[in-house]
Amino acid sequence: MKIVSPICCGIDVHKSFLVATIVSVTKLRTLTYKKERFSTFNKDLLKLKKWLIENNCYDVCMESTGKYWVPVLNVLEPDLHVVIVNPKWVKAVKGNKDDVKDSKWIGELFCFGLVRSSFIPSKDIRILREYTRYRYKLVNMRSSEKNRFQNGFTVCNIALDSVVSDMFGKSASEITNYLLTDENPNAEHCATMLHRSLKKKAVAVVESIEGFQLTEEQKFRMRQVLHHKEYLDLAIELLDTKLESLTKPYTAAIKLLCTIPGLDSDSATTIISEIGTDMSQFDSSKRLCSWAGLTPGNNQSAGKKKSVKITRAGVYIKPMLVQAAHAAVKCTSQPYYKIKYENISRRRGKKRAIIAIARMILTAIYNMFCTGEVFNPSNLKQIDMPEELKQKQLQKNVSNAIALLKKQGILGDDFYAPSCA
Repeated sequence: MKIVSPICCGIDVHKSFLVATIVSVTKLRTLTYKKERFSTFNKDLLKLKKWLIENNCYDVCMESTGKYWVPVLNVLEPDLHVVIVNPKWVKAVKGNKDDVKDSKWIGELFCFGLVRSSFIPSKDIRILREYTRYRYKLVNMRSSEKNRFQNGFTVCNIALDSVVSDMFGKSASEITNYLLTDENPNAEHCATMLHRSLKKKAVAVVESIEGFQLTEEQKFRMRQVLHHKEYLDLAIELLDTKLESLTKPYTAAIKLLCTIPGLDSDSATTIISEIGTDMSQFDSSKRLCSWAGLTPGNNQSAGKKKSVKITRAGVYIKPMLVQAAHAAVKCTSQPYYKIKYENISRRRGKKRAIIAIARMILTAIYNMFCTGEVFNPSNLKQIDMPEELKQKQLQKNVSNAIALLKKQGILGDDFYAPSCA
């Protein structure tokens, strides 16, 4: 087998300790091993780094076990080439394995180039990713609290959400605060709290509240839910302020991505925090789409396809791209993805079509970061062109083709083509 790394190290990482094995290839193409055990404290990690450099080992491979590999990467990254691999690619056979054998196995696989490196962005992108992922969690928690607050009124025979479109709008908020704070709330009084167009629904609002069954214990719980929701609003606002300062170096990249239909500054920030701006990490756009979990699976055996479902990868970037795809197919000012979606959904269904649009958006992002050009697909004119211009363009293309064939002598001069229209 071809030797890719003559001197390398395989590390089996755990929470409180790690086992490192240096694999060296001699002139006779035999393997020699040096094994050491270190704790995961910074003092011992520096000893690990010194031990590797003393043995002329600058290539390190370890599996991505939870978050335990991050402290090791932080110490070794500046001076050594560190490769993080998916555990499923270096998993040893059960029944004959321990920590020492695992590190030895990882080192041997890396020595012969049998492992594929995972995508690890730079440290500033990793810090930005921590903020965007934390914001994503807070937004989900806020949505859960909104649903919990709304369901609390439903179980108390208050169907206000069936009348108003937003339970947290101005009118609805005044009504819910009145119901939760007043000792003896009156349904008729709620009609005086309506604003603007909701005044036309005063009768329906009163009917949705009449006969409610709201106890003090239920009021207390819903007040707690409302307080938590307000705290989450403040936390998200503070995070947005911090994100503005963190994304200043990427202002040009965010503006570039915002030229794509369906993307705004928030979604562009999330995408940059997940994949960065340096596309040299990925071999091609197909590799990037596969990493994001937007590529159909390839599970075939004995000539039979068992499954073509997309993978579970891209836990954070895939929902964002799908959300952007839903916005893009509804955009009327730039109907490029809208027309693409309609054509695909007729043949493959709406779910597959929206995944296809998400993959198109990610492919466009890859090429835009590589070239620095704004969103301008090669077939944009054919998609957005009015029907009359399409017919004229088609007629022109046919005429040019016929003229070329006549010039080459394939068609005679008396050949006549009917109009495409």
